[in-house]
Amino acid sequence: MKITLVKKILADGSPCRKCGDVLQKLDESGHMKHIDEILVADERDPESAGLALAKELDVHRAPFFVVE
Repeated sequence: MKITLVKKILADGSPCRKCGDVLQKLDESGHMKHIDEILVADERDPESAGLALAKELDVHRAPFFVVE
């Protein structure tokens, strides 16, 4: 199984607050070790890996997880 987390960087360059909260909770709970890959959906870069995956999967909010 592979778990990918996609987090967002806002257009002004700041990190998404909700994404930060999720990352903190994953870290505090010890679940971060189960995340295989973290991709960034950077609103400043329409070609960023996270935005490309979100478009492919028709996801409109971050953070989100993909489990394969």
